Amino acid sequence: MSRFFGNITQIAYVVRDIHASMDNWVRHGVGPWFYIEDVQTDYFRYRGQDSDMKMSVAIANSGDMQIELIQPRNDAPSVYKDFLDSGREGAQHIAYWTTEFQDLYDRALAAGYTVAQEGSIGGEQGRFAYLDTEFDQGTVIEISDISGPKGQMFAYVRDVAATWDGTDPIRVLG
Repeated sequence: MSRFFGNITQIAYVVRDIHASMDNWVRHGVGPWFYIEDVQTDYFRYRGQDSDMKMSVAIANSGDMQIELIQPRNDAPSVYKDFLDSGREGAQHIAYWTTEFQDLYDRALAAGYTVAQEGSIGGEQGRFAYLDTEFDQGTVIEISDISGPKGQMFAYVRDVAATWDGTDPIRVLG
């Protein structure tokens, strides 16, 4: 556990083929996957500038750890695009979830962290920020607000995974 951020709650992989990645994880017994082809953000900023980034996302749990797969769908600026453009694919960030997002965000900035990208999904209680820590620790740190519907969805995904029997491994949302 981080005394600053809390528990790591998610490991996220940036991939070139999200369907192949989901299939690979299912072969390893992880699922079911909840897949969104076209994630709608309220806003998205990369290094302080608005970006029209488009992405597909899939989430599943292995125990309490959420696994997220992200595939960029256009060439708009994002840390995901940067990661793939550098020739890499795989684990790109770890996430810490909070119900006190603004407090954690403010504390991170006061501690000297800088924001690489940020946005919101599903309103003010769906904010997220990616801190520019890739070269310090090998991954980016994401902080994510789970005080609203996103947190309820994440709990549902965890609960479904706990009793998953292997059927219906990919569940398309929205």
